[in-house]
Amino acid sequence: MTFDTETIAFLVVLGVAVGALGTLVGAGGGFLLAPILLLVYPHDNPQTLTSISLAAVFANSVSGSVAYLRQRRVDIRNGLIFGACGVPGAVIGAIAVGHVPRRAFDVSMAATLGAVAIWLAANRGRRAPAQDGSVPVARGAAFSVVVGFVSSFLGIGGGVFHVPILVMALGYPTHTATATSHFVLALMSGSAVATHAVQGVYHVGHGLRRALVLATSLAVGAQLGARVSVRVPALAIERLLAVALAVVAVRLAVAI
Repeated sequence: MTFDTETIAFLVVLGVAVGALGTLVGAGGGFLLAPILLLVYPHDNPQTLTSISLAAVFANSVSGSVAYLRQRRVDIRNGLIFGACGVPGAVIGAIAVGHVPRRAFDVSMAATLGAVAIWLAANRGRRAPAQDGSVPVARGAAFSVVVGFVSSFLGIGGGVFHVPILVMALGYPTHTATATSHFVLALMSGSAVATHAVQGVYHVGHGLRRALVLATSLAVGAQLGARVSVRVPALAIERLLAVALAVVAVRLAVAI
């Protein structure tokens, strides 16, 4: 796909839509954007596409976090802890993706998204109560280490894992989980973007223009998603996330 007016228009519409939905469910949009980029750009290598996706996710998560902070829905203290624990894994994931063949990467993406969709459907509405009225921070920090690597490696940001973990394993209310997940996602995706930048991935020939257009569009969509989220029931958000994951996983599997 060449970088012409039609391509720019497509990326803008895609970015706004993904940004809105990603912020609504607290997943940052990368779980949709990364596999869509795999389908649209079948000849690009995984490192190029994940770097584009993560740059856009970073813009989306920062924009969404600002909106959620204004709504006072972010658990800032624990979010900083979870984010700090996820950063080392995010850096390693950004480096590791450069050594994986495209077909193996596509299979990994489809399998991971499908597995998360099944897990969400099987545990729909289930959540762990906070222990003694508090959040099990150590458990969340341990999860964040793994999430940081997987999310950066796949280029999906991590929110798609963190929202279910915050709700089902740590006992967060869904609306607080989506907001806190976005905050953590900004830290993780930012570190992955910085790693790709140091590696020299972001130059014009390898998606810089696509990354800038998508980043701007996702940031706009994030504001829309944050506004809508306060009107959507918690269970509807969880169902929407599961359905979106399943659709993307099946479509990607068909294309492999």
